[in-house]
Parts: sequence; C-alpha cells; structure tokens
Amino acid sequence: MRQGGCQCGGVRYVLEGEPVHHALCYCADCRASAGAPVVGWIAFREGQLSLLSGTPSTYEGKNGAIRQFCPVCGTGLFYRNGAMLPGLVDIQSATLDDAAGEIPGAQIQCAERLPWMTHLAEMPEFERFPSG
Repeated sequence: MRQGGCQCGGVRYVLEGEPVHHALCYCADCRASAGAPVVGWIAFREGQLSLLSGTPSTYEGKNGAIRQFCPVCGTGLFYRNGAMLPGLVDIQSATLDDAAGEIPGAQIQCAERLPWMTHLAEMPEFERFPSG
C-alpha cells in the first residue's frame, strides 16, 4: 500500500497493489500544467486508487486529458485520458509519501524535452542555495 497527497494535506489518497509503470514525462502539456520541465507519473489501474480525504478540482484539457489538483494549494495529483490510457490513472509520483522509494523506469515524450534538460549532469550542484 502506498499513500500520498497534496502539499497542504487537504487531499490524501491511497494506492493498492503494484503500479503498471512509472515514467518521467517531458511533454509540453505536462510542463505547462506543472510549471516544471519534467513530471513523474506512476500509473495504476483505476480501481487501485482511493481518496482518503478531500475533493480534487478537475481541469479538462485538450485531447481528452483530465487533470486533477488540490483546490487549496494547487498541487497536481491525477491525470486520466480514456483514449490514451484506458482504465488507468496516472498519479504525480512526487506526491507519494515515499517518493524517493519509487524509481521511474522510463523517460517519455523525449521529442518535446527542453534541450537543456539533457545537460543536467554538467551543471554545478549545491546541497542547498549557493553562498553569495
């Protein structure tokens, strides 16, 4: 069993069983929705997801995309698309309580990846903010 939720704790969920897949998505739609260059998605069958508390808000985007997020803090939570992913719900994997324990198995929509994302290993790294 896995649990997770939004930043403010208003929406909490539980997942039963094993995921179908876990991938990092670079598509422009995910980037625009999250305001981030990549989004981790872990997919489960619809019946494996149960809400423990809260009611997510829903945004119906293009091409059958349905995104759900916390109406208070705005954390993106769920993605459904019956045409592309029938019977599945994608959960933003960073919202899992143990996000570090769920390692993605693939990178998808790489054709839309921002070019500079391929050079992350070349950038300086800092434990926290760099000192002035």
